[in-house]
Amino acid sequence: MKPEALQSNPTAAFVEQFINQTSQSIFLTGKAGTGKTTLLRKIMASTHKNAVIVAPTGIAALNAGGVTIHSFFQLPFAGFIPEFGAQPAFSESVKFETKQTLLRHFTMNKTRLKMIRNIDLLIIDEVSMLRADLLDAIDWTLRNIRRAHEPFGNVQVLFIGDLLQLPPVVKQEEWQILRNHYQGIFFFHAKVLQETQPLYIELSKIYRQQDQDFIQLLNQLRNNQMSSEDLQILNQYVRPDFDANKEEGYITLSTHNAKADQINAIALEALPEKLWSYAAEITGDYPKHLYPLEPTLELKLGAQVMFIKNDLSLEKNYFNGKMGKIKALSSDEILVEFPEEKKTINVEKFEWSNIRYELNAATGEVEEKTIGTFVHYPLKLAWAITVHKSQGLTFDKAVLDVSEVFAPGQAYVALSRLRTLSGLVLTQPMRMNGLSNDQQVMAYSQHKADENTLPKVLEAHTKHYLLQTLKQAFDWYELRSQWSQHEASYQALGAKSEKTKNKSWMALQNQVVQATKEPAEKFIRQLEGLFTKPHFDRVFLKERVDAAYHYFFAQLDGVLLSNLRKIAELSRVRKTKSYVEELEALDDILTETILKLKKVRLLVSAVAEGEAITKDRIWNNDLQQYKLSKIAIVRQELKQVPSLLDDPDAEEVSFLKSTKKLAKEQKVKKSTQEKTLELLEAGKEVSEIARERQLSVQTINSHFAYLIRSGQIELTDVMSPKRISELEQLFDGFEGNSLNPLKEKLGSKATWDELKLYQAWMQVS
Repeated sequence: MKPEALQSNPTAAFVEQFINQTSQSIFLTGKAGTGKTTLLRKIMASTHKNAVIVAPTGIAALNAGGVTIHSFFQLPFAGFIPEFGAQPAFSESVKFETKQTLLRHFTMNKTRLKMIRNIDLLIIDEVSMLRADLLDAIDWTLRNIRRAHEPFGNVQVLFIGDLLQLPPVVKQEEWQILRNHYQGIFFFHAKVLQETQPLYIELSKIYRQQDQDFIQLLNQLRNNQMSSEDLQILNQYVRPDFDANKEEGYITLSTHNAKADQINAIALEALPEKLWSYAAEITGDYPKHLYPLEPTLELKLGAQVMFIKNDLSLEKNYFNGKMGKIKALSSDEILVEFPEEKKTINVEKFEWSNIRYELNAATGEVEEKTIGTFVHYPLKLAWAITVHKSQGLTFDKAVLDVSEVFAPGQAYVALSRLRTLSGLVLTQPMRMNGLSNDQQVMAYSQHKADENTLPKVLEAHTKHYLLQTLKQAFDWYELRSQWSQHEASYQALGAKSEKTKNKSWMALQNQVVQATKEPAEKFIRQLEGLFTKPHFDRVFLKERVDAAYHYFFAQLDGVLLSNLRKIAELSRVRKTKSYVEELEALDDILTETILKLKKVRLLVSAVAEGEAITKDRIWNNDLQQYKLSKIAIVRQELKQVPSLLDDPDAEEVSFLKSTKKLAKEQKVKKSTQEKTLELLEAGKEVSEIARERQLSVQTINSHFAYLIRSGQIELTDVMSPKRISELEQLFDGFEGNSLNPLKEKLGSKATWDELKLYQAWMQVS
């Protein structure tokens, strides 16, 4: 679904507003095809908050663009008993942690701890698979790391998923223990949600199906209201002798992996053509459980395949779930035909990234860092697929293998993959006993918010969020405490220590910091008074916040600059490493305080002016570049006054050395092709780019082909005019999509990469 489709959806707009201007946790649900995943991506692109995405499984995390719950929180693979006194349980097949034993697993380094403490928004995708005990483990972890007693350590949580699709997995032996602590195993049974309930918002407009009769039938199935008439409608599509292998474009949806694998293996073996194998290109840290598909792809001419990603090129030739047939194969080329469209495309490889969340030292933003890549053709055999793996996909034609009993929700997931009933084939009649949904889920659905009340709820929560954010921005107890403790540490030192020499300097800096106490506390009381009024004046609030910002910023900015100068000075003096580290810790909390001031001022300004609170509005250039600008000032001063330094020839100060690195971190996240383009524009050759990016030359050349087709580079940027002229002659009379016949004809006269680059240029021309 295109993001534009959500622009006219008022419910989706409310979700965005709740995320960006409140701290209220949300449970976002909706029927299959209502745009939950599209809205998730839109939120991540627009939110001003430090947000991370997690999911219960590796594939779910990969599809959502996040990481697994266990890897992010470093949780052991065990059940969780939400008590202190309970004894952990162990057996050959199950293991349980308690609140006490889980603390032993908190072995995160300082950087990771700081990053988690800076999170504002935690997004949990595919929450239908999230167990209650795992959610309580997340809550307990956040409370401890963030040193906050509130639910989730004061982190806003966005739960996304459809509870009437795939349920959590719990072993019978596990449930025998968990039943003593939980009424059920779904996420809404968690203890933490007894303290704070997320706002239940449902997307109702369906984009996948347009047939109102089909939509009505799916709703009946979803709500456990299937009638005998509904079953009769479905069972009209029973064709027990249907051979999907002899029909174009049909995929079988099975309840079991083994059955799906067997169907695919038999169908592939039946094709008389040569078997071709294609290996994935895996670099860096990319564990096997995160592989988006098998590392070795085996294909034959005529094989039925399915794309597992959306086409990111300008042509948009395919989407996740689109079916096709292998038209041509060679060692360096895969052509897929769409018979009904009478169209054939040359499939390019796709790059998946394994990410890690890190904290940007300059801005305090939580950012993604790629730590590994998986490059492969985004294809898999598609005579059959499991219902589980079909979640999120859309098919025009499908065979439902109902020879096995469907679990609650599986029938709905399977049927809702189809655009229309006309594309449905059942292997045998459906029965009522296989179509029931969990009654606990049905009961929880009654908590859904009334859409008519959402504006008032939003207004109340926005007001609360503004006040709390303002109070946090001007509450500097922790700042004053750290600076006060540091100044006190000078008293116990000898007169000759380098630290003691700076005692007077520190006393002056701390005096400024401590002097903020009374006016900051007075301002907070003023704010509380403003917010007690039924209709507070937002314009007046902006004026007061602006005045407070200018007053406090002038003082704190001066202290930070003085502190940076002292760090630079001391970094040239021997045996001051520990002292410098202490000052850097003070610098960190002071920078964080100033950035909060800047951010809350922009937040209040947006609210007062009636503008949307977005990332672009809040994270402006001034905020992003603040720390870097101060470092640049100190760098310039050091160049002009070398006499300040004990050793002018000493190595440059560590935090000053990192300026370029920090500046680089400020840049907008780039696509893999854009990263390649940047290196090309820097004058690097293809082999150098491949080495630096840890990718093959072939993959880099595929990036070049993409950049040529999109008009970002010319063929002459990556190929000499002489070679282009030679290729022009070699391509004389070439027609069609497949380069394989031309390659066979030319042999060693041209490489595959050269042919693909020239073909890309021809397509543009």
